[in-house]
Amino acid sequence: MSETLSRHSGRAAEKIWLDSYPSSVPADIAPHAHASLGALFEASCAKYSDRLAFSSMGRGMTFRELEAQSRKVGAWLQSKGLQKGDRVAVMTPNILQNPVTVYGILRAGMIVVNVNPLYTPRELEHQLKDSGAKAILVLENFAHTVEQVVARTDVKHVIVCAMGDMLGLKGHIVNLVVRKVKKLVPAWSIPGHLGFKSMLTEGARHTLKPVDVVSSDVAFLQYTGGTTGVSKGATLTHANLLANKQQIALWLEAAFADKGRPEVLNFVCALPLYHIFALTVNSLMGVALGGHNLLIANPRDIPGFVKELQGFKAHIFPGLNTLFNAMMNNPDFKNLDFSSLMLVLGGGMAVQRPVAERWLQMTGRPITEGYGLSETSPVATVNRLDSKEFSGMIGLPLPSTDIEIRDEDGKTLPIGEVGEICIRGPQVMAGYWQRPEETAKVMTADGFFRSGDMGFMDERGYSKIVDRKKDMILVSGFNVYPNEIEEVAAMHAGVLECAAVGVPDEHSGEAVKLFVVKKDPALTIDELKAHCAANLTNYKRPRFIEFRTELPKTNVGKILRRELRDQK
Repeated sequence: MSETLSRHSGRAAEKIWLDSYPSSVPADIAPHAHASLGALFEASCAKYSDRLAFSSMGRGMTFRELEAQSRKVGAWLQSKGLQKGDRVAVMTPNILQNPVTVYGILRAGMIVVNVNPLYTPRELEHQLKDSGAKAILVLENFAHTVEQVVARTDVKHVIVCAMGDMLGLKGHIVNLVVRKVKKLVPAWSIPGHLGFKSMLTEGARHTLKPVDVVSSDVAFLQYTGGTTGVSKGATLTHANLLANKQQIALWLEAAFADKGRPEVLNFVCALPLYHIFALTVNSLMGVALGGHNLLIANPRDIPGFVKELQGFKAHIFPGLNTLFNAMMNNPDFKNLDFSSLMLVLGGGMAVQRPVAERWLQMTGRPITEGYGLSETSPVATVNRLDSKEFSGMIGLPLPSTDIEIRDEDGKTLPIGEVGEICIRGPQVMAGYWQRPEETAKVMTADGFFRSGDMGFMDERGYSKIVDRKKDMILVSGFNVYPNEIEEVAAMHAGVLECAAVGVPDEHSGEAVKLFVVKKDPALTIDELKAHCAANLTNYKRPRFIEFRTELPKTNVGKILRRELRDQK
């Protein structure tokens, strides 16, 4: 047995990745000191009370303020009769109201349902109904969407916030610009709704009652298409998130081997907090480590984003390939000071080697790629954080995580052979919310989650994704499922049959292309695009539509998407 494997408590020899671990990282995580995310949050707020936890548009919020404001949210929810285990939806971009509300919900023993603010009414209605959410916080810019569906859901309480609600006096100017100058708030009317500030005022009159939350309780419903098209909630427990936090924290130590660990870690939070990547790697890690997250409300505004980074001594920067690429194409990007940057994490979609090489040249720091899914809280594998170059691999399994490459029959394949990447570890979800049949499809008898991604493991324990078993399309890090696109397109009376596939796109990695056989000869591309725009959020909409007289099919009539992909 090698010296390295001996160091790792004599773990089974098949865990070949342990040989490649940094010397500081153990094979397994220890039991967590806290039983819940709320308990971890409260301990961090007490320990780091005077430090900045989050900042947005020039306004900083300390851990002490974050604790006080989230306490009001939790107390208000309890005062309305909501109980432990009730679901509360949060539908905002990266603004201070998000962490205040999310941690308030968790402290009250309730379950957070993260919602993409750009969802169409159809998508939002499905998520609210499926989760059984009883309350929702929404930014006023998106309140018109909630207005259209709330009556058909179990939601009894709608809290509406404005962009500037937590920005002090500056907030009045911000709200004026958002509403009157940029006209970003469509007209809406929700009878009985409550303003965010009013909720905090009311919450201050109540006491947050202690709730006995154990690690097996559900913390988040993170909606995803999973390995099939219907959107369903990955049930993430407090134990899942606490484990992934510990795994990442252990892995992080290697990143500080060169320069030493800064007293306060500064995170760039450009990825949306409703996405599992930012939720765990930014918000949860930031809170746990007493770090400071700079919230970027609109990362698509690259000039504005680059301006926000001026003077900010960023240490940790999680992002997507498309974001890194867009930033480097901004003329002011090269003038930023990257001397403090210690770790750049690429996830959500494959990082392209030309982008990684250019990033290293411009910033002096490599992009370190990792891999995970909503179902794994999310991080399952990461490259070593002390690496000086881009590997093109998805890295090594984190501590307490097993990766196996299996064939169609569930048999483990030899090193180097391509099969389905299967993951087992404490960060793997409890299952899909109220969908035992769907859960059974992806969980094996021995506790592995079948990712649907095809890849191999090399002799060092590093894995690489080579293809996707499922037909999922990856647009700017977001999963797009052909079933959903096809279902929406088929709702149009002029469509006989259709198939959606992904095609390469230099900006978003992939884009949706829809092949259609017409029922109505008068149907136009513009008409069908308008129909899709009304029912699908932007990244899911077909960028390209091609009319065909027929679609390729198997002998039992199943449309061959792969053949269409190959034809483009």
